[in-house]
Amino acid sequence: MLVLAIDPGYGRCGVAVVDKEGAKEVLVYSACIETSAKADFPERLSEVTTACAELLRAYKPDAVALEKLFMTKNQKTAMRVSEVRGALIDLATRHGTPVFEYTPGEVKSAATGSGSADKRAVIKMLHALVKIDKKITHDDEYDAIAIGITHLARVRA
Repeated sequence: MLVLAIDPGYGRCGVAVVDKEGAKEVLVYSACIETSAKADFPERLSEVTTACAELLRAYKPDAVALEKLFMTKNQKTAMRVSEVRGALIDLATRHGTPVFEYTPGEVKSAATGSGSADKRAVIKMLHALVKIDKKITHDDEYDAIAIGITHLARVRA
């Protein structure tokens, strides 16, 4: 099963394509889509959705997995991320790809066994679970990989 996993954002959006080969998860692709803080929000949203549309066309995943929005003190950021999520859900649906959503706690639990694990613990487990051949500089990309692993674990369960 091939899954496009997305950690939604409009400044940085983590994306990963993760596959299940037998009993092993395989990282096929990962990146962090970055937009300019100087650009207007509609332009940034378009950049993110265009990049994700290209991934949907290129990889033809069986599912899209997104992280659910968690509560934040910055309401403007929460609203903008919600708008990105809505656009991505619409995009996947228009491509005929089912969408699955996971909370940050579910993602941490799937990666480490603890829903309250910190970022370092999640990253350490991701390196143990999947072969990551490149240097990853943004947590958003790791988050997307973890979301993909979460979906594959849930499908298997």
